[in-house]
Amino acid sequence: MAKNSDNDAAAQQKRGLFSRKPKAEKQNKEPGRLKQMVQVFQMTRRNDPMVVWWMVLAFLGVIAVGLVIGILINNWITLLIIAIPLGLLAALFIMSRRAEKAAFAQLEGRPGAAGAAMSVLRRGWILKDEPVAFNRHQDLVFLAVGRPGVVLVTEGPSSRVRDLVASERKRIARVLPNVPIHVINAGQDEDQTDLVEVSKKMKKLPKAITKLEISAVDKRLTTLTANRLPIPKGIDPNRARPNRRAR
Repeated sequence: MAKNSDNDAAAQQKRGLFSRKPKAEKQNKEPGRLKQMVQVFQMTRRNDPMVVWWMVLAFLGVIAVGLVIGILINNWITLLIIAIPLGLLAALFIMSRRAEKAAFAQLEGRPGAAGAAMSVLRRGWILKDEPVAFNRHQDLVFLAVGRPGVVLVTEGPSSRVRDLVASERKRIARVLPNVPIHVINAGQDEDQTDLVEVSKKMKKLPKAITKLEISAVDKRLTTLTANRLPIPKGIDPNRARPNRRAR
């Protein structure tokens, strides 16, 4: 009897362990697509309350166009059925664009925001996570290498980062005399580029080097940054990143 009770207890314990496993796995799963969209919508609405009205306007605008065309061709029911999913797509498109702006708006004024604005670039670019130059005002210069050559993205007033950029240009030109160096001043002043536009502006730069030359340029630049001083305290570019779900 004692053996049977021990066996029953062991079997119950095993069943308990196995029954808890799916719950743990379920908790570790990423949220579903619908839940992600809800989270993105909530984040966007907090930063941009007008997004709801823009989405409604886009949806109703597509429906109205569909109805007008349907009435003209005397088949408004079919056009309405077609217009409803198209209206939903238009509303989602508006939400995605406003969500991107809201995600970058959360980075404004944070140290490392310019580096975060570059982080949305992936294929064809080599990005440096840490700034390659900085000063006591915590003005920063970030570096990226791509088909256009070397791109320096600054963070801080243009008047203060001018010396940082000039110094960095000289350092790079010594080891890469034939590679173009582009400068983008990130910020909200008149002569600066908004964070949300930084990656778009980098993509539009004219191509000057091949894909194979990108890695060679990066290796040469690594020799310049190998003995650099650590970044100032309070600046962690890895923590300043735009919301990927919003993008």
